[in-house]
Amino acid sequence: MTTPSSRRIRIGIDTGGTFTDVVAVDEDTGELVTTKTPSTPADPADGFLAGVDKVLGLLGARGADVTAVSHGTTVATNHLLQGSLGRIGFLTNEGYEFVLEIARQSVPDGYGNSYFWVKPDRIVPPDLVGTVGGRMDFRGRELRPFDEASAVRAVRLLRDRGVTSVGVCLLHAYANPAHEHAVREVLRREHPDAVVSLSCEVLREYREYERSVTTLVDAAVKPRVSTYVRGIADRLGERLSAGEAAQRHVPFYVMKSNGGVLSAQEVVHQPISTVLSGPAAGALGAAFVAGRAGVDRLLTCDGGGTSTDVSVVLGGEPTLTTEGSVGPYPSKIPMIDVVTVGAGGGSIAHVSPEGTLKVGPRSAGADPGPLCYGRGGTDPTVTDAHLVLGRIPPHLLGGEIPLDVDAARTGLQLLADRLGMSLIACAIGVLEVSAWNQANALRQVTVKRGLDVREFTMATFGGSGSLLLCRLIDVLGLRGVLVPTDPGNLSAFGLLTVDVRNDYVQTAVRRHRDLVPQEVAGAFEVLQASAAAALDDEGFTPPQHRFVRSADLRYFGQAFEVRVPVPAGPVDARLADAVAEAFHSAHEQLYGYSFRDDPRQQVEWVNLRVTGIGPLRRPELRELEVRPGGAERARSGTRSVFFDDERDTPVYWRPDLSPGDEVHGPAVLEEFGSTIPLHPGFCARVDRFGNVHVTAEGSA
Repeated sequence: MTTPSSRRIRIGIDTGGTFTDVVAVDEDTGELVTTKTPSTPADPADGFLAGVDKVLGLLGARGADVTAVSHGTTVATNHLLQGSLGRIGFLTNEGYEFVLEIARQSVPDGYGNSYFWVKPDRIVPPDLVGTVGGRMDFRGRELRPFDEASAVRAVRLLRDRGVTSVGVCLLHAYANPAHEHAVREVLRREHPDAVVSLSCEVLREYREYERSVTTLVDAAVKPRVSTYVRGIADRLGERLSAGEAAQRHVPFYVMKSNGGVLSAQEVVHQPISTVLSGPAAGALGAAFVAGRAGVDRLLTCDGGGTSTDVSVVLGGEPTLTTEGSVGPYPSKIPMIDVVTVGAGGGSIAHVSPEGTLKVGPRSAGADPGPLCYGRGGTDPTVTDAHLVLGRIPPHLLGGEIPLDVDAARTGLQLLADRLGMSLIACAIGVLEVSAWNQANALRQVTVKRGLDVREFTMATFGGSGSLLLCRLIDVLGLRGVLVPTDPGNLSAFGLLTVDVRNDYVQTAVRRHRDLVPQEVAGAFEVLQASAAAALDDEGFTPPQHRFVRSADLRYFGQAFEVRVPVPAGPVDARLADAVAEAFHSAHEQLYGYSFRDDPRQQVEWVNLRVTGIGPLRRPELRELEVRPGGAERARSGTRSVFFDDERDTPVYWRPDLSPGDEVHGPAVLEEFGSTIPLHPGFCARVDRFGNVHVTAEGSA
């Protein structure tokens, strides 16, 4: 019997609310295959494994050929957004049991249109908070010894009240975790079934409220994420080892919000790191594709059915933040700086109380979905407006899902009548409001960060990401837009372009003039040792290890910091001065001023950070062959489309376009998972990798 030749296949799977997107690459030939399969919300693992089977079938490969699987999941995010967190307990110091109630005084969005603002509900009710005696100071020195008897009483109280997950956050545990470790020993003895998260392991950084909530979020999502990840890992191992005598170990990585992946066996110990993993994978995939196309200043626009996620890429890397949140819960962990706006294809158009047209943030979702889905939807959406104007075809996924044009017209006409507008004017208005919603989100990640949006190219992807790109070029003055090949699967592709990545932080507050370089060097060495140990556990040898250092600095008296890179090399006074100078420049870019030349205003170091990176092999983008015949080769017909006016408009099948082809608007470029409406006055050019670059006519 002949044994089939072995292949090396890597798979990326991004689970969304409607579809599970799958990308596989043959590492030997560079062949790339993409597909979609319906998601299975009741048990996401079913859709995950169906995607593995489907993509292997398309490649003609076996489970034994798979060398690694990377996964982006929304399990943690959805668990938080749905609010069904179960009974969580909180253990903290005596006298600090109301830290969650006090929270912060800052008001989101400057009150918006509300007359008042009420703080969000506590993640833990007051009756499930226990206090422990003992106290550390901010330098980690013990002021009062740990009181084990009070810890035993607090743990027994939580156990008797049915608490299954416990978050522990004691004052200044970032400087000395000894008391938190003592609490864990009490929990192991008195409540061994409890899931426990310690702040010294989740976030070794000061600010008690944010550290407390981040630790509690980790405790809240740990049971579900652990069960989900371990379940998939077990079933995946069985599936890929079918017919073999013993189960084969295949590396299974889970996407983190910091732009890296982590093995399944490790991610169950830090589940909070998986929040926002889907948007992170999309931003990284766009950065990878754009970098190969020669674009290094990039905005990403990931359009889905419910929302649009935007981020900024500088020098080939998405920017990071530690000031993010998931729903109402601040999560002070490193995550790609993504801004989400309720402006997806399913966003509902309605009349505001003031009598004006509004779009979103409510969404029709996937079920019942827009009116044109014919599944019982009652509200007109952005997708319905595109359909009425002819800018998308009367079907989805290459004809697999037909759309009901009449239903969309009827619903939009009712909205138009309420507004005293014509049907066409109403449809255009819906798209205009949606475009401005997206533009405002893009300004948040550029203008509000001190960046000039006009210096950027934008990458659009996702099912609805490219539908408004021409209008966004106009509104924002963008250089142009890049639409990757197969944009609907870019997030899954992004999972194959990232490295294993772990972040370590230590608060070490010192004024710059009092800084002792040897102490900073020692702190960095400890953080780097932790990062190296984690990379060793992931199977990377020391020569493969990479480390990136950074620090959070501020002017003395400020409440928040600015993160700046710390160059490689020995930490001495010269390097410290260079970091302080970089802080002045970053502060000036962000806020428009600095105190570089004012010796009265002192610089203060706050947090030291080290990121450990284990490199994984990235797929290679293959250049396409140039085919004769020009863009007319890809023309598939005409359709009546309304841009500035209604006219018969050429329609092109994008996969048939070749490098060097140009299409001038008005036109529509269609493919299996997305559509590009090309307005009059715009040009689309295809590059050597098959990306479509859209610019205003006459621009470079």
